Amino acid sequence: MYRKEVNTQSPLRILERSIHGGLGAGNLGVVMARAGVGKTAFLVQVGLDDILRERDVLHVALGQTLEHAQSWYDGLFDDLARDVKLENKEQVRVSSARRRVIQAYGDTTIAPKQLEELVKLYGQHLEHAPKAILIDGYEWSDDVVTQAADIGAFKALARRLGAELWVTAQTHRSTSGVHPTDICPPYDTFKALIDVAVFLEPHEHHVRVRLLKDHDNPNVQQTHLELEPDTMQLVTDEAAGPTTLPARAYTLLSGANKGAEAEFGACAQKYGLDEMNFTFAGRSTERQRGLVVLSDAELRQGEASAAYIEAHLHRKFPKTPQFTKMLNTIWHQVATSGQVFVIGVILEDGTVKGGTGWAAELAKHFGKPLFVFDQEKAEWSTWKNGAWESGVEPKIDRTRFTGTGTRFLSDGGREAIHALFKRSFPTAS
Repeated sequence: MYRKEVNTQSPLRILERSIHGGLGAGNLGVVMARAGVGKTAFLVQVGLDDILRERDVLHVALGQTLEHAQSWYDGLFDDLARDVKLENKEQVRVSSARRRVIQAYGDTTIAPKQLEELVKLYGQHLEHAPKAILIDGYEWSDDVVTQAADIGAFKALARRLGAELWVTAQTHRSTSGVHPTDICPPYDTFKALIDVAVFLEPHEHHVRVRLLKDHDNPNVQQTHLELEPDTMQLVTDEAAGPTTLPARAYTLLSGANKGAEAEFGACAQKYGLDEMNFTFAGRSTERQRGLVVLSDAELRQGEASAAYIEAHLHRKFPKTPQFTKMLNTIWHQVATSGQVFVIGVILEDGTVKGGTGWAAELAKHFGKPLFVFDQEKAEWSTWKNGAWESGVEPKIDRTRFTGTGTRFLSDGGREAIHALFKRSFPTAS
C-alpha cells in the first residue's frame, strides 16, 4: 500500500533526516507557529504519513468539530493521491480510514487520564493501537507545575504504547520573533520535556520548517524544507494544480457588518465554509454566525496610532472609541489570513476608500495576496510590486481568507462576491 512515490512526496522524510531518524516512540514533538500558518495541515501530514505506512493514528482535535478534522484528511489525501498518481486510490482511502481515529472536543484542553481512557476505549472496541498520537489545538496551561506534570503523563502513555506524540503550540510574533533559533516563551519553560520542536515560518508564498530542537543534539541542523501553505506538501518546480480541499476546510475572516461583509458571510454559509466574524461588546452586527467577541486586551493587539493610519491612508478618520475598536477588529481579520479580498473603490493615491482601506493597507504591510473589486470600474485588481494590476479574476485558494469591504454594496459588488465563490468552489452547493 505504501508506494515509494508517496514516501518521496512526504516532507517527513526530509525532516527525519534532519533529526537523525525521526521523533521516536515515547518522545514529544511540538509544532509551533502563529495562528493560521499551518499547524493543523502539518499535523495531518504526520498522520497521513503514518497511516500510509499501516500504522494506527489517534488524532485529537481540540476546539474543532469532527467534520473539520475529517475534511483535512480527505482533502490532503486527495491532493497527495493526485500528485503521485496513486493506484487504487479509493481502496487505499478505505484501508487508510481503518487506521485512523479522530476524536474531537469543543474544549482546548485534555487531561492525561482522559487521553488514556480514550486510547483504552478504542483499543477494546476497534483493536486500535496508535503508533502516533496527534493533539491539535492544545492550549498550554499557565500553571507550570500542572502543565509539566501533564506533559510527563502524556509522554509516559506514549512510551507504554510505543507511540510518537505530536502536539501543536501557538506562538506570537512578540515572543517568537521572525526567525526564532530556539524554543520561544512560554514553551521554553518545558524545554527539558520537549524532544523535538519545529517552527513553521511564513516566507513569501511558502512556509519554511525551522528546527528549534533536535533531542539533545547541541548542533541543530536546518531542514531546508519549504512547504505549500495550505497542504504542507513539498514545494516543487512542477505545477501541481489546484488543491482539492473541500469547502468546509476554509474559513472566512470578516466583521459581519452590513454590506460587503454580510454578503461574504452569506456566501460562506451557502457554500459550506466556516466563518469568524470579529466584533466587540456593544457593537451590533448584520450576521450572528461565527461571532468572535474580542476582549479589550485582544483589541489592543490590533492598535495602531491614528497618525500612522492617517499617514498610510492619506486622510482623517473619527477618533472615537467605537471607530478605533472597529479598526482594531480589522487587524484580527487580516493578521492570520492567507488572502485578502476587499470590495470598494481604489483612489488615485493607490489606497482604498473608507475605513475598509485599512484592511488593504494591512495586507500590503504583511505581504499577503490582496485583491480589490473596484465598484466604480467594475473590475478586480491585485497589488503587485507596489502597484495595482487590473483585469484579474481571483480565486480563494487559502484556507483562511479575509472578505471585507464597503457598507454601500452595489449590485456589481454583490455579483463579484458571488462569482468569486462560484469560481473558487465550483462543486459546492
